[in-house]
Amino acid sequence: MPVTVEQLAEEMYEMVKEAMGKKSFKATDLTKAMIAAHGETVTKDDCKHAIRLLIDSGRCVYSYFGGSFITLPHKEGAAPE
Repeated sequence: MPVTVEQLAEEMYEMVKEAMGKKSFKATDLTKAMIAAHGETVTKDDCKHAIRLLIDSGRCVYSYFGGSFITLPHKEGAAPE
């Protein structure tokens, strides 16, 4: 059964959420993890669309610290809840 882009996006989000503050993921790290987890049913293009879905929805953002990483959006100290 093929995995949908939305399912991939949700799994990627959970990976980033669990590793927040401990490890930073590049887009290729997430792609490799999804291909390893789902095998041939997932393509690089599927992963690319899933990452784009996360970024466009605002659930994840790109951060640049010596490289491009995908992280959760940071809240400013004075930002309202």
